[in-house]
Amino acid sequence: MTDGVRFSPPANDPWKGLRGVMAGTLVLEVIVLFLAFPIVANIGSGLTWLSGGYLALVVAAHIVATGLQGRPYALKLDLALQILVIAGGFLHWSIAVIGVIFGCVWVYIAYVKHDVEVRISKGMLPGQEPLDT
Repeated sequence: MTDGVRFSPPANDPWKGLRGVMAGTLVLEVIVLFLAFPIVANIGSGLTWLSGGYLALVVAAHIVATGLQGRPYALKLDLALQILVIAGGFLHWSIAVIGVIFGCVWVYIAYVKHDVEVRISKGMLPGQEPLDT
C-alpha cells in the first residue's frame, strides 16, 4: 500500500506521551514495590538482609530507570527490570506476583509502541502527508 512512499512526521510527537506513560508506570511500580516490604516482613520467613537488600536494589533501579525513559533503550531496560522483579520470587513469592502483573503491563506498552511505529510508517497519524521525492 505504501511501498516506497515516505511520510512527514506526525503533527504531535507520539513518543512524548509514551515516555510519560512509561515513567508513570515505573513510579507506580516503585510504590507497589515499597508496599511489598511489610508483606515480605510479615509473611513467611520475614524480611532478611538478602530479601530486603534485593528489594531495595530493585526499587533503586526502577527509580533510576524512571529518568532514562527518553533513551532509545528505555523499553528494553523496563522489560529487563521486570525479569529482575520476577526473579525476586526466589526470595518471596509476593515479589514475583508484582513482577508478573507489571510484566503484563509492560508487554502491553511494548505492543502500543510497535503499533505507533507501524502507523507512523504507513502515514496514519494526524498531520502526516506524503513527502515528494
